[in-house]
Amino acid sequence: MNLNDLQKAWNALAKTVDLSPIHSEKQYRKMVELADMLSDVIGLSKKHPLLNLFELASELIRAYDLEHFDVPDAKPQELLSFLMEQHGLKQSDLPEVGNQSVISQILSGTRELNVRQINSLAKRFKVPAGVFFERAY
Repeated sequence: MNLNDLQKAWNALAKTVDLSPIHSEKQYRKMVELADMLSDVIGLSKKHPLLNLFELASELIRAYDLEHFDVPDAKPQELLSFLMEQHGLKQSDLPEVGNQSVISQILSGTRELNVRQINSLAKRFKVPAGVFFERAY
């Protein structure tokens, strides 16, 4: 692909969606809205044609979250366990994340949350997605 073709493709995409670093609360809300919409469309599919766009939007949200929100110093599985306890939820109450086996693996730390699961949990618990991303301890 040459530079001219790349510029045309970018301009066409930019008319549909603003896929750029987030610098304001308004851009953040629009990106979260896009990620929510994509999450609803993609569902549990691991091969959906919009999955890469969803992951890019989620990464932009994560970067903004980490820069602008106080992210608790807890492992993602610890935070999930805490939120489940606070909301009186069982593993079977999180079908948007996976079946009980998947939830059990996540809570035990043998499986990491993926971007789709993180966005589903952030939406459900109304917390920034960045709180579920693994950080070096």
